[in-house]
Amino acid sequence: MLDQPLTSVEPEAVSGPPATPDDRRAALRLKGVQLQRAGRVDEAIGIYRELLGPFAEDDPQIWTNLAIGLRSKKQLEAAAAACSRAVALRPGDPGLLSNQANILKDMNRISESIALHEQAVALDPDNPRLLHNFSTALREAGEFGRALECCDTACRLLPDNAGYQLDRSMLLLYLGRAEEGWQAFEWRWRTGELRDPFPDIPRWKGEPLEGKTVLVFPEQGFGDTLFATRYLPLLKARGAYVRLVCKPELHRLFDGLEACDELVLPGAPIEPSDYSCPMMSLPGLLNPSFTDGPPPVAPIVPPEAARRATLALGGHRRGRLRVGLIWSGSLTFKNNRNRSVALDRFLPFAELPGVQFYSLQKGPRAQDLRDAGAEPLVIDLDPYIRDFADTAAFIRELDLVVMTDSSVAHLCGTLGRPVWNLLQFVPYWLYGHDETATPWYPSMRLFRQRRIGDWDSVFRDVYGELQKLSSLRR
Repeated sequence: MLDQPLTSVEPEAVSGPPATPDDRRAALRLKGVQLQRAGRVDEAIGIYRELLGPFAEDDPQIWTNLAIGLRSKKQLEAAAAACSRAVALRPGDPGLLSNQANILKDMNRISESIALHEQAVALDPDNPRLLHNFSTALREAGEFGRALECCDTACRLLPDNAGYQLDRSMLLLYLGRAEEGWQAFEWRWRTGELRDPFPDIPRWKGEPLEGKTVLVFPEQGFGDTLFATRYLPLLKARGAYVRLVCKPELHRLFDGLEACDELVLPGAPIEPSDYSCPMMSLPGLLNPSFTDGPPPVAPIVPPEAARRATLALGGHRRGRLRVGLIWSGSLTFKNNRNRSVALDRFLPFAELPGVQFYSLQKGPRAQDLRDAGAEPLVIDLDPYIRDFADTAAFIRELDLVVMTDSSVAHLCGTLGRPVWNLLQFVPYWLYGHDETATPWYPSMRLFRQRRIGDWDSVFRDVYGELQKLSSLRR
């Protein structure tokens, strides 16, 4: 992205004439930039505020650096105001316009963002960073065709930029150009964000597998792992012995999976393998077609110990519709702010007669239920859930799960259990553009935002559908 702290100041010389106030200001400015680039954002912001204090002259470069720092801290209103100061001091600067547009995109002011990006690109049409920023905003607006055009141009101008190429792969997947998309998705290994844990084992590229051992390993979140398990039977069908590296949270759930010959915990000793393969490379190697994707892996049956923990639920609130709720995914996921909601949005559902709600929420956001005083309107299952096996066992006892998108949506879909997935305006690519269902998970129903940030209409629709179900149950 273009929004990096800017500097045209060289470090001070070791010796020379006495420093002037301007020299000291230049050194302070440089220090702020260095701190910001080192990730010490709060310290950098403190320096920028000092430089822009009540007796200092306005400096568009420092204003935009302050805006970038505030944006990284999600202080978007202040970031937008600071960036506006920079643009006012240097109107027509394409870099500043693009930075301002990025902040407006984060604030869901997408039409304003796109207008500013258009201005920036018109002023500097061969700047790949401006084009990439514009492409990102167009994607957030659901304009995937235009976004791909911009991204293609940026990639031609900087063909070795792995981040641009990876974003291009996502646009290809959104547009249904699956084979190109999966091929381009391999650029993720060149971004520096992923590490190959088995560099000494040859990477499988599609060679014959009869009598060979393939070490399959996870690389991203739990949702991607659950999604990609559907490809393990295809490896088995080619004659492979499938050895799966499995995170502890999924180990009990996957234990006994027919499509897997051996489970290995991360970091455990591993027997020699002929090939290794990341899980999210399997679609492109085995079956890259959208319309012809394999069904979810089967069977996944929670272990007996996990099923015993749900016995009490079997007779609980007998006769009522039993609905699980989740309102947030992992807080470390960079787009969680847009895909998740506050628990308060779900609480009006508890007014419906004939429905009993249960929280499947894990992680820090599980505390939201207690903070809201929402028990026993929503029964908290968090104390009884240690891993995905326990979550799966409870899901099998519920009539329905209603949730914002996260890994548990993939779990419900893989188990074939009814789940209503509440989606942001531009969700994960496998949910398509405007459909209410996805062929990847036949048991899943999709409720979509009609406009960016519009959760009100989503929850109205869900309330109405739950009302119908509760009436039928009564």
